[in-house]
Amino acid sequence: MKLRLDPAPLAAAVADAARALPSRPPAPVLAGLKLEAAAGQLTIAAFDYEVSAQATLAADITKAGSVLVHGRLLSDITRTLKGKTPVDLELVGPRLILTSGSTRYTLHTLPLEEYPSLPKLGDASGTAAGRDLARAVAQVAVAAGRDDTLPVLTGIHLTVADGKLTLAATDRYRFAVRSIDWTSTSDTFEGQAAIPAKALLDSAKMLADAEQVDLALPTSQGVFGMAGPSRSITTRALEGELPAYKNLWPTEFEATAVVDSEDLIAAVKRVALVAERGHAVQLHFSQGALSLSAGSSDDAQARDRIDAAFETETGAPLTIAFNPAFLLDGLGAIDAEAIKFSIVGPTKPALITGVTKDGSDLGDDALDYLLMPIRLST
Repeated sequence: MKLRLDPAPLAAAVADAARALPSRPPAPVLAGLKLEAAAGQLTIAAFDYEVSAQATLAADITKAGSVLVHGRLLSDITRTLKGKTPVDLELVGPRLILTSGSTRYTLHTLPLEEYPSLPKLGDASGTAAGRDLARAVAQVAVAAGRDDTLPVLTGIHLTVADGKLTLAATDRYRFAVRSIDWTSTSDTFEGQAAIPAKALLDSAKMLADAEQVDLALPTSQGVFGMAGPSRSITTRALEGELPAYKNLWPTEFEATAVVDSEDLIAAVKRVALVAERGHAVQLHFSQGALSLSAGSSDDAQARDRIDAAFETETGAPLTIAFNPAFLLDGLGAIDAEAIKFSIVGPTKPALITGVTKDGSDLGDDALDYLLMPIRLST
């Protein structure tokens, strides 16, 4: 194998493929990146039996061939190569020689014959815009669980119906839902899948600049796939389904409040400084104002106050308390000029959404963040 290529595209391709490298490889060869040069392209691939990633780029190939090299080391090396000096790769016996100007690396290779075959990307179920998909995945992923003993809650659930791709995630304490436009491969196609949140987040970031991303929902093999012009990813889907979230969504509210997003996030961060782990930040809504407090009389305390447009059927003030980390996760994911709280009651899940500064909704496809409050002791 012998080829020449530009350093910047090489570094980007290696970095993208390296996302699939396992932190603790179950077999030594899985710590490697597979490089395959053929037909004017270099394909770089990684696989850990759960997730695979492939990146392709143009190359001036003198001799076709394949090699397996240590992935983390190659990623570190290519990241340091700067300027416009071309990179030469040449396989000499059991060594891969990487040269760029006066810089030369000699890399040990891994046994290519022991490397497993990558899963095949299935036929596309439909397409979505790369930027929209990456944004939606990032917004919803904040609500995914971290407890591996409940695998289904560590995933993002994808549902295709009525020309929309709906993404949903929950850890039992909050629920995030977002829809984006979707073009199916057939007029009648509908389906769903649960994909590990981290894998889907990494994949969506990799394909964020693609005008169109092909998504292949799992078949009987349980493999989910995504592909753009020069990147493709597969991951094994999770088993199980989330609760029917539409049944959890409140439709009638005791009160609503609209608060400037930047003011709210800053105030929550300020008062949360004294909230010990697992303790709440209290939100006290009243006419024209939102007062925030945290801490206890036995320890540090904090109070703050910002403007709020508050409406309630009874006219009485209302207090509700949240885990500050969960609240900030949602506020950051919504990323709107203003935040709207739709509150059923102090002990019922509150619906948090983004609105414009005048209180207008952002539309049906905007992020919905349902957050369970913390019950205050009386």
